Amino acid sequence: MDSLIFLLLLLQLPAVAILLSRLAAGPTRKPPLTPQVLLGDRLGTVGVIVPTLNEVHRLSPCLAGLTQQAHEVRSIVVVDSRSEDGTQGLVESFAQRDPRVRLIEDDPLPPDWVGRPWALHNGYRYFSPPTDSSVESESAPKPSLPPVEWLLGIDADTQPQPGLVAGLVAEAEREGYDLVSLSPRFILKYPGELLLQPALLMTLLYRFGPTGSPSPSAERVMANGQCLLVRRSVLQAIDGYHCARRSFCDDVTLAREVARRGYRVAFWDGSELLKVRMYDGAAETWREWGRSLDLKDASSWGQTWSDVWLLWMLQGLPLPVLLGSLLVSGPGTPLGGILVGLNALLLLIRVALGWAIAPSYDRAQAQGAWLFWLSPLADPLAALRISLSALHRPTHWRGRVYNINNNA
Repeated sequence: MDSLIFLLLLLQLPAVAILLSRLAAGPTRKPPLTPQVLLGDRLGTVGVIVPTLNEVHRLSPCLAGLTQQAHEVRSIVVVDSRSEDGTQGLVESFAQRDPRVRLIEDDPLPPDWVGRPWALHNGYRYFSPPTDSSVESESAPKPSLPPVEWLLGIDADTQPQPGLVAGLVAEAEREGYDLVSLSPRFILKYPGELLLQPALLMTLLYRFGPTGSPSPSAERVMANGQCLLVRRSVLQAIDGYHCARRSFCDDVTLAREVARRGYRVAFWDGSELLKVRMYDGAAETWREWGRSLDLKDASSWGQTWSDVWLLWMLQGLPLPVLLGSLLVSGPGTPLGGILVGLNALLLLIRVALGWAIAPSYDRAQAQGAWLFWLSPLADPLAALRISLSALHRPTHWRGRVYNINNNA
């Protein structure tokens, strides 16, 4: 038994050291961004791209929030992938009220592209001047005005708050960043997701440190495509979203490529600027979010599986170890006592981190909101979900079937 305990300690102690080094950046991380109002010199600076595919039941809050943004937004271009649920009609109804809202259809999906980056790429082409090169057979319609400086990709399930775009652009320009994405405030409603969603979110915190802390290298850059602002000139330099064409985590893939090219990239807390209702219930959260959260499409094999090891050591083991200790009536040996103490410390850290991420959640509509505080119970499931996702590449996404070789 002591040999097994020694092996567990040998595996866990380096993971704990890594965690503590990452959490040390917490007190100095960038605070949440706040809404702002830009002055007239930023007129028409930003073009917004909203990729859609059958989003009629959740798109209205997104478009309502975007139309509340001020004059820095020139156009809100919805790039639709031939929805069949009335999405296009909804967009057209918003266009009648706000002339900045425009609807375009993306070109037919090429065999080596994933749908979301393809829609974003079509949006980039829309905002690009005719002199930009393009390998695609067709060209998206171009606006007649000079090109915008910034492109903001934003998901249909988001709820932008007033002052989002102004605050994001002002801060990015003030600090000299080329690509910035935001973590939102998550809206939770049902008991299962109150347990599972925070545990899955915690896997990102353990792997990449607190939101708003600097990344040590391009390979450890984190991003969130739900709200991602990038200079149009940077996208032009890297041929739009081509680098992320095969990626099911295109946001992180794009951000890491931009960072590798020497541009400045940041991931900030946007909980005061953006809300999102991602998935309904634990089953959908497990299935939809869990299958891309491993980030293997943006990572090397070694990085992916070292992250899996880290999560098992920090999230997967503490509860089983502590429960096992109770079942055998205590740690038994001094070495066992060290193991129990280490995992009790990890559980305390996890509870403290739950308090730290609580402002990132809107539980006003939640059934049994108190279940959020029990989310550490779902940590072993979160580690399991990342492991399963790391083993399998998705073949179905949003009604589409894919057979893409990411190494091609």
